[in-house]
Amino acid sequence: MPTDIGPPDFNQFLPPVIKENYGKWKYHEILEPGVLKHVGESGDELYTVRAGSGRLVSTDYIRDVCEIADKYCDGYLRFTSRHNIEFLVSNKDNVAPLKKELQEKGWPVGGTGRSITSIVHTQGWIHCHTPATDASGIVKCVMDELFDYFGDMSLPNHLRIALACCLNMCGAVHCSDIAILGIHRLPPKVDNERVGKVCEVPSTVAACPTGAIRGNMKDKTVTVNEERCMYCGNCYTMCPAMPLADPEGDGISLWVGGKVSHARSEPMFSKLVVPYLPNTPPRWPETVGAIKKIVEVYAANARKYERVGEWCERIGWEKFFELTEFPFLPQHIDDFSDGRVSNYSFRTAATFKF
Repeated sequence: MPTDIGPPDFNQFLPPVIKENYGKWKYHEILEPGVLKHVGESGDELYTVRAGSGRLVSTDYIRDVCEIADKYCDGYLRFTSRHNIEFLVSNKDNVAPLKKELQEKGWPVGGTGRSITSIVHTQGWIHCHTPATDASGIVKCVMDELFDYFGDMSLPNHLRIALACCLNMCGAVHCSDIAILGIHRLPPKVDNERVGKVCEVPSTVAACPTGAIRGNMKDKTVTVNEERCMYCGNCYTMCPAMPLADPEGDGISLWVGGKVSHARSEPMFSKLVVPYLPNTPPRWPETVGAIKKIVEVYAANARKYERVGEWCERIGWEKFFELTEFPFLPQHIDDFSDGRVSNYSFRTAATFKF
């Protein structure tokens, strides 16, 4: 019986051709950038046309998407985890006119195979309350510079870029080929007069994961041990009188080499390559330039099918810093003394051995 508990059964939303061939696909191939073809054991064919989309969209835009889907693929489409739109076309004759209409609307087709697909990102200044940087603004600037890589497949392998606007990493930047991470560098500023009026002191103290906050119940306020603060913003979530944002201290760090795939090597976590870049809206030239440099050096030096992290491991990180001309700084040294929190000891593989 239908229920309002939990998500609905996905099977009721599948196109007929997928329902009929579910678990019985023979092979798939990429016909051209942005166009995939799946062939079932029955001989049925499904064509997928992928168009780039923003993360933040309007209702008018969604109506346009639905109208196109109704016109060319009986209304069947899906949004990918990286904000692309995939139109699921069962009639081959509809692929070309669909692509033409998407291009007329200015919606790019691509993001498949050895390309850069849309950048997954968090809320940034537009909505989140603890960001160290913007999200959609930086993503727009980066993709403006790397847009040609979306519509072709000239890279050694597919390349995933992600952005998280603070260290809480809602954007899964810890396992992307190139990660843009907003960082706070100063502890929260405590407004002693407001803490007792708008905050619950015990909850604020308990919210700190490193125990950096101590309660002062006599004065109905708190104190922060700056050496233990890791700038996560949990305290500000509980207490608006402890703002963390700072125009001068906040900035951006870049990380490289992460991946989720098990192909050729185990999944990898990203590693720090640029500890700090300033927030320079509206175009963030320093950040965009550094990312473009990484992409171009990777494209020129990696072997076919190598992901960024695999390329770095093969040539060595010393060589990576030499090729990219990024300075090697003290922040790059892993100073964890406890091996249990080192990213080298995390179990990242799906296989278990005892």
